[in-house]
Formats: sequence, structure tokens, C-alpha cells
Amino acid sequence: MWKPVIIGVAGGTGSGKTTVARQIYSRFQESVVIIEQDAYYKDQSHLTFEERKKTNYDHPLAFDNDLLIEQLKQLMEGETVEKPVYDYTLHTRSKETVKVEPKEVIILEGILILEDEGLRNLMDMKIYVDTAADVRILRRMIRDIHERGRTIEGVVEQYLSVVRPMHMQFVEPTKRYADLIIPEGGQNHVAIDLLATKVRSIIRQREQAKESTSEDSSSIQTTVAH
Repeated sequence: MWKPVIIGVAGGTGSGKTTVARQIYSRFQESVVIIEQDAYYKDQSHLTFEERKKTNYDHPLAFDNDLLIEQLKQLMEGETVEKPVYDYTLHTRSKETVKVEPKEVIILEGILILEDEGLRNLMDMKIYVDTAADVRILRRMIRDIHERGRTIEGVVEQYLSVVRPMHMQFVEPTKRYADLIIPEGGQNHVAIDLLATKVRSIIRQREQAKESTSEDSSSIQTTVAH
């Protein structure tokens, strides 16, 4: 049985890794699925709201990587999974889930996906999106204010006290695991085109493999019938 190819796309917050993943997805929607590490923040429903607000979301321990690895393996085996949904306004996991079906290519995207050895071992290709810090903080500020209901003061305070030191300690060092480093993320159209070419080749190989398996099965059935 063919197994999907997992492409990991890592990088600091606001680096453009999500844009890279979405641009690839837009070209091969029928064959690609995106799994965001952000969806796998640990459930915090047992904590008070004030305690949840103090969570360090840029630390490796904030993620439920065990569940992420389990569901990736299920997708690799051709099974459908129920991906969790994280509620950033309540700072805990939502009761809702999103059904995800297996595809030829799985793009795993997140700031710390290369930090976890178990996740790295599942990846066929590891990409790091490298973008200047000033650009990243501006992008994060716009996102957190418009999408997550944060204030400018809150974003700046969180960046200086948590995001930046965590990036230097945990995210930046994972660059050494990357097979490919993409400067400036989604703005690097040459790198996006090269990556798209690779994904197209992977999909074509998978389609040929499935056709070959189907032909072999038909041949066996014909032989048995005779």
C-alpha cells in the first residue's frame, strides 16, 4: 500500500510558513492536506481562565505532540481523523473537531515541528522558512489583533517576554534539521515554484503507483479466474 508523503514546514511566528503551505495547497487541493501544529495545543479546560492566559504557547510542552503523531500515523495508514480545534479566545481546546481525510501529500506546519524528534522521523521533507525578526513581529501583531482579539500592548509584551526568547531557544536551532531553507516565506516565488514542482512529482509517482497496484490486482484476479 502507498503511503502519503509528509512535508514539514517550520519557522518562527510570522515567518510566512502558513503562506508557503497554503500556496502549495492552492495548486494541488485534491491531493494535499494541511495539518497545523497550532490545532494541537494541549487542552486546558481543567484550568481557570486566568491560569490559561499565562500559558507559554511558544514552548514545546504547550503542544500535544503525542496526539499529533498518532493522527499523522493514522492518516499514513489511510484512516480519517478528527483534528482538534483550538479556541484562542478561551485559551483551550474547543469541543468541535474537523474531519481530515488522507491525501497523497500531508503538509505539517508549525513553529516547533522540527523540534520534536518523533515528528521529524515521520517527515519525508523538512523545510524552514527564514524571515527577519522585525517582519515577523509586525505580521504577528496584525494577526493577533485582528484574528485573536489581542491588544498592541499585549502583543508587544508577549513578544518581548516569551516569543523572542522561546524563538532563540527552541525555534531557531531547528533550522539545522531542514532539508531546504526558504528566505522570506511566501514572498519567495522561486522557492515556492521549486517546491510545487517537487510536490507535483510526488503526486504523479503516487498516482502511477496506485495504477500499477490496480493493474496487478486485476491481473491476479484474471489468473485465478482461468
